[in-house]
Amino acid sequence: MSALFEPLTLRSVTLPNRIVLSPMCQYSAVDGAPTDWHRIHLGRYAAAGLGLIIAEATHVSARGRITPGCLGLYNAVHEAGLGAIAADLKAFGRSPFGIQLAHAGRKASSDLPWRGGKSLEGPSAWPTEAPSALPHGEGWHTPAALDEEGIARIVRDFAEAAQRADRAGVDVIELHGAHGYLMHQFLSPISNRRNDSYGGSLENRMRFPLEVFDAVRAAWPQHKPLGIRITGSDWMGSAGLQIEDAKIFAAALKERGCDFVDVSSGGISLQQKIVTGPGYQVHFAEAVKQATGMVTMAVGLITEPQQAEEIVREGRADLVAMARALLNDPFWAWRAADELGADVHVPPQYLRGRQRGVDTPRELALKAVR
Repeated sequence: MSALFEPLTLRSVTLPNRIVLSPMCQYSAVDGAPTDWHRIHLGRYAAAGLGLIIAEATHVSARGRITPGCLGLYNAVHEAGLGAIAADLKAFGRSPFGIQLAHAGRKASSDLPWRGGKSLEGPSAWPTEAPSALPHGEGWHTPAALDEEGIARIVRDFAEAAQRADRAGVDVIELHGAHGYLMHQFLSPISNRRNDSYGGSLENRMRFPLEVFDAVRAAWPQHKPLGIRITGSDWMGSAGLQIEDAKIFAAALKERGCDFVDVSSGGISLQQKIVTGPGYQVHFAEAVKQATGMVTMAVGLITEPQQAEEIVREGRADLVAMARALLNDPFWAWRAADELGADVHVPPQYLRGRQRGVDTPRELALKAVR
């Protein structure tokens, strides 16, 4: 029996296996609304047999978007568009549908990556906000330091986005507390230089993301799972967040009813020094799982079926989330099932492509004619 293909139940939602489509920004929205690109991009995974599909970082306000092409969930148009996608996925597949709610903070108001990804200038730019008035790097906007009223506004934005997600038919929410975006900015001493109750000690720096979590948990139906992507390291030496900080943060989340943590790293500074390689972030998820007993999701250059199988079988993480591997091969789970001797859901329209050496009646009839 393959561990990778064992079901996993989170509250009322059962994932058919442990393979997760990681949130991947497509930078193809119009004023925050999904387009046909999103329906095609996410729709192709409906037939892919994944355990969970998580849509890209979806922002809780226009100001919180990374780029003008990023998804939003702050008005009725966004909600309707997301609802149509959710309906498609459920009509044609069995994978639960998740969404990642986010606010980019000081990394907002940026151009599209294929245009350089630099801070926008002129009429296309918008004001940014962060825990402290510190730019992400040279050439980036200097954000406004959030006051308590601004913090409360953003907390409400997250809660309202969660309510919209529920009405749109989303099954799982993952909050984005990593990759240098707003919740991570509050957590990290690299970006948070406040001297009030939201800065200084780790306990204070955790206050904003925990307030966001509490507000979303209260707004999100109790039977639906809620998790969060956190950082295992800032990759900034002793000046930044360490794995011990992630353990403490995850324990606080667990006390509040968090259902899973997706452990990534980096993104807080252009000065980071990341050492990459196959599975280079898995040890972060493993450390958090061992310390807290929480359901964890591992990420970071997980590309091969046997590699993913070993991560789950050895108890290093409960789920594996993949991005590039699934962009390259949307039907990666089919290949993994073949390699690991497991079963995977295949829509009847595609069954002929899964039959090895078996002729259908039509093919037999064509052979007879020939």
